[in-house]
Amino acid sequence: MKDRLNTWGAEKRAFVFLIDFECQQPKAWLVDECSKDFLYNFQGFSNHEYQKNKCAVELKKFPISIEEYATKFNQVKQYLNYGDSFLINLTCSTPIELNLTHQDIFENVNSKYAVWYKNHFVSFSPETFIQIKNQIIYSFPMKGTIDASIPGAHNIILCDEKEQAEHATIVDLIRNDLSKVSHDVKVNRYRYYEEVQTQYGIIGQVSSEVSGTLYEDFNAHIGDIIFSLLPAGSVSGAPKNKTIQAIRQVENADRGYYTGVAGYFDGTTLDSCVLIRYIDGENNFRSGGGITFQSDVIKEYQEMIDKIYVPIY
Repeated sequence: MKDRLNTWGAEKRAFVFLIDFECQQPKAWLVDECSKDFLYNFQGFSNHEYQKNKCAVELKKFPISIEEYATKFNQVKQYLNYGDSFLINLTCSTPIELNLTHQDIFENVNSKYAVWYKNHFVSFSPETFIQIKNQIIYSFPMKGTIDASIPGAHNIILCDEKEQAEHATIVDLIRNDLSKVSHDVKVNRYRYYEEVQTQYGIIGQVSSEVSGTLYEDFNAHIGDIIFSLLPAGSVSGAPKNKTIQAIRQVENADRGYYTGVAGYFDGTTLDSCVLIRYIDGENNFRSGGGITFQSDVIKEYQEMIDKIYVPIY
């Protein structure tokens, strides 16, 4: 797969890609040969003509109990106590009932990115994986969410010590990751606040912008660049290798395309997303958050549930 992407990149041929969290089921197509079973919208770059309909979302959630979640949470805490990790992203699968098909959702969501893979999943992600523009590679790690309706939500999350530590860990990880493929790596914006509308209200979220300068022949190594940065730090943890081992033990199931990445490359420009805000083929909504020493089990459980939404409004 890497070699194919490197070849297409060297030839400056436009392609789209889809890579699972475990890197076991990667897919890639030339843009003009893309499967009709794979629809995408990467901030306006799309292979689909939209037919938006006015529709209301009816969504019912059936999350695991707080006791079940606490068992997983405590396992994560053990790995943190052993010193195997500083931050572990714990995710759960929540059965849901929906009045819309996955393609309906893809057609109508208001999100930065939207991806539909027939019989596999729909994702409406707010999170960028990497972008490449003018030989500069950018990453925008997102870590930290809050109910924006809470008075002073902006200041609360930016001043929260747990959120500060978690975000700092991920930004440091991303800086190290980008240093593998670029030089002059720097943090351009640190912990900036944005809001996302959902049918339940507005969610506040915190991101940073990290960039590096690629080498002149980067397009001929685009496959190597993409795969060397996987999995995304914001949905795994730090240090990455030990943390991934812990995730496998605690979650006890492959994530598949959930928290994988998807995107396109046109020979010089790349845009891509982390596949979060994700509903699988069996109507399970996958969600979670980063766990550190300072995490509170009740707050993390609620955050996992709050992230179950469909942004159609």
